[in-house]
Amino acid sequence: MNQQYHTHQSPFLVIGGGITGLSLALELARKGAAVTLVEAEARLGGNIHSVKEDGWQMEIGPNTLLAKLPLYRLIDSLGLADQVIFTPEASKKRYVVKGGELIALPDGLKSALKNPLINGKDWCKLFCEPFRRPARHEETLAEFIERRLGKNILDYFVDPFVSGVYAGDPQRLSAKAAMARIHNLEQEYGSLLRGGMAQLRKNRKKRAQEGDDGLPDNWRGKLVSFPDGIETLTQAMADELAQYPNARIFLATTIENIGKKSGLWLATDQHGNEFCADQLVLTTPAHRTAQMLARFDASIQSALDAIVYPPIAAVVLGYERKAVKHPLDGFGVLIPGKEKRQTLGALFSSTLFPDRAPENRALFTCFIGGRKNPGISEQTDAELIETVNSELSEILKISQPPVFKRIARWSHAIPQYEIGHLERIAAIDEYSKKHTGLHLMGNWRDGISV
Repeated sequence: MNQQYHTHQSPFLVIGGGITGLSLALELARKGAAVTLVEAEARLGGNIHSVKEDGWQMEIGPNTLLAKLPLYRLIDSLGLADQVIFTPEASKKRYVVKGGELIALPDGLKSALKNPLINGKDWCKLFCEPFRRPARHEETLAEFIERRLGKNILDYFVDPFVSGVYAGDPQRLSAKAAMARIHNLEQEYGSLLRGGMAQLRKNRKKRAQEGDDGLPDNWRGKLVSFPDGIETLTQAMADELAQYPNARIFLATTIENIGKKSGLWLATDQHGNEFCADQLVLTTPAHRTAQMLARFDASIQSALDAIVYPPIAAVVLGYERKAVKHPLDGFGVLIPGKEKRQTLGALFSSTLFPDRAPENRALFTCFIGGRKNPGISEQTDAELIETVNSELSEILKISQPPVFKRIARWSHAIPQYEIGHLERIAAIDEYSKKHTGLHLMGNWRDGISV
């Protein structure tokens, strides 16, 4: 029997059903546009995936959402605002490991003066920071921070933060690409301290002039989730999208080739089915976008392939609460590379939100791998779990083995904004201009947070 192929045509074709593609498709559908959303996996939402098992509530991917106005408007439009839960005040505390011990990061000038993470040389460096001249070349994040704030600040503040956010290496990341806001303070004000204070005044003045921007005060600056996890958000988005007669969703559909036919964009899936559109939007990771465009434009493919994605694993461990000596009174702990451990950090998941663990249990979401440790790809799940358990038990003084263990892996986890990244993005944009109706989006260019 001959295989039957189908052709689907619409004005807008969005490839990639993660949070970027799902948000775009929903917005188009709400405005009455006919849109087709194609996703390779059997579910929408991408890396946002909440799992509940035997009373343990896990996030396999992002663990919290930062409450900003666009997010609030989206949540409110979906009728979910009354379901949102916030992290407790205790979660504002963040720990860093130094010399094998957990030390809370300072939360203000007063606590910073007494904090063992900051020494006398650091204060001298900080007081002299406004008098240092900006660099004239693109610096790595490590070069930038060490020049302006000193080696110790790099080792115990910036390095663990970069590991936690990017799973990256500050010796490779571009300061102006990965930390554009901080880099711009130096460029505009000549100093991070002067710039920070000036921006603070500007923001206060702007808010006073504009008045209520629509974001409730109890949301401002908070981290949020839902009782059943962040996937509540993407599931509600997917459910609404599916109700629009002008929207079509194709799951478990892998686009293998992209080209043009009769003036329309043409995407072909693994079964030979064709999707045609006037406007093509790719929201997939850089390496997948490169694969799809390989036959169509080798220049775009080459630039996209230069964006590095290191492997990372999330190791979820649950313990008897009485076996953990630490009070777990914070967001979690970051482990600087200087401490010579493989684990990048751990979130105190059962502290962040209620009912994340069974009664009298404690849940941790730990991360291992990243740009500095790509070798995790060669290790088994059991080996990674044992490494994380051993290191976590040592720093948190855990006296018993875990009663719950799960692991999730990503071979291509988080895009690295390394030296030359902005030039690569500019080149991709220039190549894309040649192709009317082609739009490339994603966290490899628009920021990595949700």
